[in-house]
Amino acid sequence: MLLKPLGLAVALALLAGCASDKGFHYAPPPQTLIAPEAASGWADKQGWQGNDFMVAAANPLAVDAGYQIIQAGGSAVDAAIAVQLVLTLVEPQSSGIGGGSLLLVWDGSQVVAVDGRETAPAAATDQLFMKDGKPMAFYDGVVGGRSVGAPGTVRALALAHQRYGKLPWATLFEPAITLAEQGFVISPRLATLLAKDPYLAKDPDARAYFYLPDGTPRPAGSTLTNPALAQVLKILATQGADAFYQGPLAEAMVTKVRQHPTNPGVLAAADLASYRAKLRDGLCFDYRQSQICGFPTPSSGTIALGQIFGMLESRNMAALKPVATPEGGLAASSDAIHLYSEAARLAFADRNQYVADSDFVSVPVKGLLDKGYLAERGKLIGEQSMGVAQPGTPPLALARGKDATPELPSTSHVSIVDKAGMAVSMTSSIEDGFGSRLMVNGYLLNNQLTDFSFTSVDAAGLPVANRVAPGKRPRSSMSPVLVFDKHSGELEMSLGSPGGSAIINYVGKTLLGTQDWGLNLQQAINLPNFGSRNGPTELEAGRTPESVVEGLRARGHEVVLSEQTSGLQGVERNAGGWFGAADPRREGIAKGQ
Repeated sequence: MLLKPLGLAVALALLAGCASDKGFHYAPPPQTLIAPEAASGWADKQGWQGNDFMVAAANPLAVDAGYQIIQAGGSAVDAAIAVQLVLTLVEPQSSGIGGGSLLLVWDGSQVVAVDGRETAPAAATDQLFMKDGKPMAFYDGVVGGRSVGAPGTVRALALAHQRYGKLPWATLFEPAITLAEQGFVISPRLATLLAKDPYLAKDPDARAYFYLPDGTPRPAGSTLTNPALAQVLKILATQGADAFYQGPLAEAMVTKVRQHPTNPGVLAAADLASYRAKLRDGLCFDYRQSQICGFPTPSSGTIALGQIFGMLESRNMAALKPVATPEGGLAASSDAIHLYSEAARLAFADRNQYVADSDFVSVPVKGLLDKGYLAERGKLIGEQSMGVAQPGTPPLALARGKDATPELPSTSHVSIVDKAGMAVSMTSSIEDGFGSRLMVNGYLLNNQLTDFSFTSVDAAGLPVANRVAPGKRPRSSMSPVLVFDKHSGELEMSLGSPGGSAIINYVGKTLLGTQDWGLNLQQAINLPNFGSRNGPTELEAGRTPESVVEGLRARGHEVVLSEQTSGLQGVERNAGGWFGAADPRREGIAKGQ
């Protein structure tokens, strides 16, 4: 049930579909209901209430697919698979089968992390992004085959389904196959990003698919079919994940990467054939009355959030209530942003120094989250901004070099709770917008290798933790989290966001709103974004009150106002059952029953 009429969002929420007693049948939502959002990317949302289950994702068509899967008897994991496959089609700039995913699952007894992060090819060296002894310009590394890692999403989805699926694997592909064959309506966000991207049209396959014959991008509201992707999905539905990693589909990926005319990569058939998703234990920390669980390395998100909230634990954040904005909304106060941003500076300094794929380097996770260490770090937070924080020396840490990892956001998040109480928090990505700009068989390939540090040693000659190495997973900022009541152990929330390294602060802001300020999940998502990545204090332009800006400048903050297009999605337990929330800055919705 929708809590409040949302104009165009109502049309998006009412997408149709059906499940029959004879089995699952997917009916694509009527295209006339796909209404455009404002070009600004902001559409007010009040949240959605459900009693038994809830699906929240970045596109209404994907949400509808997950909704129907649960109605047909599927689990939260089944629904997440269907959602991700549809996102590959309708939100290709952000995630898809050509990228990687971090899938966090609560099965009622434990939190399991399904690691589908991409891996570096066997032929990759720590000089991959160096040219003439210097790091390449970012987009010189991104565009083309050089940046493509072995995709992990398909293996991760298959592994999760093997453990937690209820419906047949092939059934989960039906929504995406139907939409790919019958067509979907290009959303305003996709159309806007197509118009802005200077690289995508250089790939012949992408140009033929996304652009009109005269070279202009296909406009919002036009219908697009993808028979090539439909065929790939049919193969995977009948033959399983192995068909993606060996045989003709794998050969097509390798050919595309290695034969790029100006920037070929080193991905090989053996890299795909040997790729495996990994099961890991969730990483948890306590804050106030909650236990917050997220992904271990190679994600840096949970460690950074654990450090930030570990430093804020002793502060009376609840007393620093949000302030009213001239528009009638709420915004964090300058006092609250000061404390949070200083803690984030310290956390990002440590993150950049120590966190990488712990299968390859020693990451002092326990030391970084040690309460004594965080108490000492927290003492560095004063009345004035420290500007740039230096990394600390946590227990058990080895000396590491200064990091040089560029991170740009193009990611998607899915939160689902099913009728049995199983929960999924999944963040997936192809890294930059439209990834490597290489399209093969109807989907885009990632540029995830640019999530490694471009340099392997720093000026002092110390090795960088997040340097390139064969088979290594690049460090991620993706921060899918599941929140539990610390005392009862009951699931309280599933949450996450896209946004590159800013994901950590987007999720952190939302947790602050729900844990300290008594906001519901939608209200917390709606708060203007803020934080620091150990540079300037970043505030959301156009939505942060001038009094807050001035209050921070008075404390010595270098303030940068910018668009901060988070894409937070979440599901929260409340008295009525499950409350779904979606970021007003993007096109997502939630839907439940």
